[in-house]
Amino acid sequence: MRLLSLVQNALLLCGFAVLSSGADAAAAVPQRNSHVPRGFVTTRGTHFELDGKPFAFVGANSYWLPLLTSPDDVESTLKSMQNAGIKVLRTWGFNAINGTELPGALQSNLTYYQTWNNSEWSLNANSQGLERLDKVISTAEKHGIKVILTFANNWFGSDLYIQWMLGAGQTHDVFFTNEQIIASYQSYVKTIVERYKNSPAIFAWELMNEARCLSDTLRAGPSCVPGSNTLRTWYEQQSNFIRSLDANHLITTGGEGHFFWKDPETYWSDHTLVSDYNYNGQAGEDFDHDLLLPNIDFGTYHIYPQTWYPELDFPGSNWTAEDWGLDWIQQHVHSANKANKPVVLEEFGVTGLQNKTVVYPKWVQRALDTHHGIMPWQFGQLGLTEDGGNRVIKYADALIDGASPNDGFAYYPNQTAVWEVFTRAAKIQNARSG
Repeated sequence: MRLLSLVQNALLLCGFAVLSSGADAAAAVPQRNSHVPRGFVTTRGTHFELDGKPFAFVGANSYWLPLLTSPDDVESTLKSMQNAGIKVLRTWGFNAINGTELPGALQSNLTYYQTWNNSEWSLNANSQGLERLDKVISTAEKHGIKVILTFANNWFGSDLYIQWMLGAGQTHDVFFTNEQIIASYQSYVKTIVERYKNSPAIFAWELMNEARCLSDTLRAGPSCVPGSNTLRTWYEQQSNFIRSLDANHLITTGGEGHFFWKDPETYWSDHTLVSDYNYNGQAGEDFDHDLLLPNIDFGTYHIYPQTWYPELDFPGSNWTAEDWGLDWIQQHVHSANKANKPVVLEEFGVTGLQNKTVVYPKWVQRALDTHHGIMPWQFGQLGLTEDGGNRVIKYADALIDGASPNDGFAYYPNQTAVWEVFTRAAKIQNARSG
């Protein structure tokens, strides 16, 4: 594994030196196939297509689906999605653990794909590993659902690369710049891409969930600041690398949609005018320009205003999560139209059932009116059977009385008003499709 990474690293350094060599750089960038096999999703301008016909969709986020050990529960969940009109599933193509966690993982039957014991991870492709992901993808295909598969997580998962390969005292952004880490990430990506690259069940490859300069555990460093283009460079390198492996599937970032505006938004907090993190480039993204990269086929963005602006979200405030979200949607539509690429509202959520019933209809209608993909966070399933419907599936996540994990954002079939927001939207999107 180490030898593979070193050889791969050398090849990548050579390859990207060519990409940056001048007039011939554009010709060296790998291109998407203009005539993909049947069943593969493509783009035409700001719209998705499937076999030459429009493909509009409501999708579902379910990180927990590959963590289920029961094939019957996987089957019932994807059947529920199909019955709700869902056409796209987004799930994690990663789950890494420390070697010290392995005994507990084996005892609890936790799904895991990578184990870190030293400066390289080892792959778990067996029945407790990638075979479970195989099951999810094949079952999704059976139910007519395409899969967005994400390769890594900004929150904790990527820091395992840093901690094991570089040791303590690092900043989070070295994940995006260190050549050894990049080669290791790409080695894992290649494993997943080559496993599924011929499958029409895959909607798109996703570089990372919510890439930022910082993470939960590590701060940002001086190489990832507004205007540094650290994430943009990484997005470009990794999307070109994946395109060199697979000319047929779509590729996207998985980013939250942060902007880097010359005159960023501001707001008052504690009597101080604050530069808005979502607009000032501190997160590391530059949505307007990242979307122009040749092998980023569509844009993604997320909406969590209650979490992002807790100091503004209080009774009596003239700021509302609903209005902020509507503006955020419109800004990303504007950017996507300029880039002439599709955009997906890939994650969004508010907490509280009443908030959901008030806010979601407005956000979903705005997304419908502007013709882009809609993927709430997150799909809730009832009637799961593992361990009598009560099983810890990962750390603090658990099935409770047969219900899938609830982080406050999950929505379930028995929450009729909220459920019908998405089933209604799915009917509209499906009617728009070929």
